Amino acid sequence: MSTVTPYGAADKHEAVQTMFGRIAGRYDLMNRLMTGGLDGAWRRTTVAAAALPPGGDALDVGTGTGDLAIEWARSDPTARVVGIDYTGPMLALAPAKADRAQLAERTTFARADGHRLPFADASFDAVASAFVLRNFSDLVAAYAEMARVVRPGGRVVALEICPPRSAFWRLAFGLYFNRVVPIIGRLVSGDGGAYRYLPASAAAFPTPDGIAGIMRAAGLTPLPARVLMAGALAVHVGTKSGG
Repeated sequence: MSTVTPYGAADKHEAVQTMFGRIAGRYDLMNRLMTGGLDGAWRRTTVAAAALPPGGDALDVGTGTGDLAIEWARSDPTARVVGIDYTGPMLALAPAKADRAQLAERTTFARADGHRLPFADASFDAVASAFVLRNFSDLVAAYAEMARVVRPGGRVVALEICPPRSAFWRLAFGLYFNRVVPIIGRLVSGDGGAYRYLPASAAAFPTPDGIAGIMRAAGLTPLPARVLMAGALAVHVGTKSGG
């Protein structure tokens, strides 16, 4: 599995943290612009795929500014959601967003590293992430941790960019992500390098079959990935046996 690191740094773990800290203030705006506002619908699809039981406990790994955790709490009025992230400037924005959405009572945010989750085994009924997998320095270890903290019968779900299978769409999305997105990123966030990392990391990311293999190694049973946007996105789902 090849590794792409922001700014060409030697340590991906620290470089990713630094990068997201630098763009935290414009991160949400860039997401809306890059996706044409569709990212909200993709998060709702991810929440639905998690199949959280009524009154369940949910974990959003790499919550960033809290969008997935807040969407989860909004979509399920019985859910209790914890969002974790290891980038302080991003995470600092999440509680106020939850408060504005009147969801603060059912959302909790904490600073933590997805490679070493600070929770006991089988703490959550479902675990999910959105646009996070590419940023782990050790994806195998991260999946092992997500599988560890989910309860038997629960799901680990991830929304992630992936290279489209169609040659036409690979070309179209390649032009957009490699040419257009870095320009928008430089103008909006002042950091074009962060948005050159995005397409490079997506191009190096495992296929859905590769992610299925990582899930199996973590003790999860993969379900067929749901592809979106002509295959440029995938919702990866793994279930934990038992329950």
